[in-house]
Amino acid sequence: MKYFLLGLSLFINCSIHAQEAAPTVKTSLGILKGVTEGDVSIFKGIPYAAAPTGANRWRPPQPFPAWQGIRDATKFGADPAQMGFPRDGNKISSTSAEDCLFLNIWRPANVSPNSKLPVMVWIYGGAFVFGSGAQPGYSGVRFAKQGVMLITINYRLGRLGFFAFPALSKEKPEEFKGNYAYMDQIAALKWIQEHISAFGGDPKNVTIFGESAGGVSVQSLLTIPSARGLFHKAIVESGGGRDGVLTGKSINKENADRYYPVSAEIIGVNFAKKHGIEGTDAAALAKLRGLSVEEIIDGGQETDGPGGAPIYSGPILDGKLVVETAQSAYNAGRVPKVPLMIGSNSAEIEAGFINANSKEELLNLFGDMAAEAKAVYDPDGTTDFAKMRTMVITDKVWAEPARFTAKAFASKKVPAYVYLFSYVSPSSQQRMRFGAAHASEISYVFDNIASRDGAAITPKDQEVAKTMNTYWANFAKTGNPNGAGLPQWPVYITQKAEILEIQADGSAVGKPDPVKARMDLVEKAVATGNLY
Repeated sequence: MKYFLLGLSLFINCSIHAQEAAPTVKTSLGILKGVTEGDVSIFKGIPYAAAPTGANRWRPPQPFPAWQGIRDATKFGADPAQMGFPRDGNKISSTSAEDCLFLNIWRPANVSPNSKLPVMVWIYGGAFVFGSGAQPGYSGVRFAKQGVMLITINYRLGRLGFFAFPALSKEKPEEFKGNYAYMDQIAALKWIQEHISAFGGDPKNVTIFGESAGGVSVQSLLTIPSARGLFHKAIVESGGGRDGVLTGKSINKENADRYYPVSAEIIGVNFAKKHGIEGTDAAALAKLRGLSVEEIIDGGQETDGPGGAPIYSGPILDGKLVVETAQSAYNAGRVPKVPLMIGSNSAEIEAGFINANSKEELLNLFGDMAAEAKAVYDPDGTTDFAKMRTMVITDKVWAEPARFTAKAFASKKVPAYVYLFSYVSPSSQQRMRFGAAHASEISYVFDNIASRDGAAITPKDQEVAKTMNTYWANFAKTGNPNGAGLPQWPVYITQKAEILEIQADGSAVGKPDPVKARMDLVEKAVATGNLY
């Protein structure tokens, strides 16, 4: 009897653990089975739309059909089709495919459909040509431990995500055209509105957040009419706010826009010609749809050859889905009543976005404000050129546009919180010689720090990660990042210009913007047309 009872006890324990390891959720489409790891349940590879392949290539996402039985949700779906690394001809990444419209959910274990957890939706960056919601760094475990449901989504990239062609514009004229990546993001948000309560999430408390291209996406979603009501708070990490980074080119006509002098349709025609497809009619479109996914990705090339015609098609001002840029909306006072967190890193990138190979060339970008620029960036003539260039790029592309956005929100009395991330881990200081580089804040936001080159993770790294993850989680819960045990993060008021800086030593301090003079200069230069 003793051995029987022992065996029965082991059987019961194993059964309980098996149940804990396989949580199920019943949605209106069918049942999903995930996995529980410790005190976090995870559901991976959930299709939120049908495969965008074949006749669905370059169409808005279509509904995914209901299924019978239990669908396994313990493995990630394919990454969005993208170029592989290292480059090997036109081969795409081995983990990617055109059938990619999946999302992933992390939540606290043992929650009920009545839990109404705050929901955060992560939109990854990668210049709209790389990225995936399945990247290890985007694990939502730490958010789940803070009582927040974390969702990552996939969206189409490159020419599969943004593409225009004359015959495509005429086909199914009632459908949106061009910005398929944004359509995917909106479809995922609609799926969340319909289904997330079954997982214990609150569809009335959804925060979208993203970095780089993901931040640009958040800026776009803030001003796309079709996205209204699908989220309630927004966080923009290094996502700009002005037209130089955001949507700009028209879909079907030439324009004089300084950033996009060629229309999206012409770019599409250039791409077709590169692959020997002549004409712009339905037959040509059928041939484009007949290209392999590798040919569509086309090695990530931006022109049809050295110095050739442009063939890269990024976000499009199509006039129906995307009706205006974020900058034009904010300038006109069209600010959504959505609490905002926004910011940038102290030394985003060292090169790119501007054409300057010397201090003189750099200062000349400011036109008749060159002397003012020198007084701000190189007052005693000793600033290292590479550092000076990094500062100008950072301010022009990310920091000042973030402040511009915050000022627009503040002007309408919508809460905005601005951050400056300046912390560099000791293991990265040689690589990030001028400050915190582009995307370096992400692992701290997710409290998911990975050692680089075998370097040790320091207690300060862990402290910074815990602080940032808590600010982000608090904002998702209440629309205010502040909470017990955290340094006060002041709401942005234009006259005070107070921000939160994660300083070089890792401390979080609310204070007047330490680079305000630089921001004021860039704002003035943009307004007078001297810097763009």
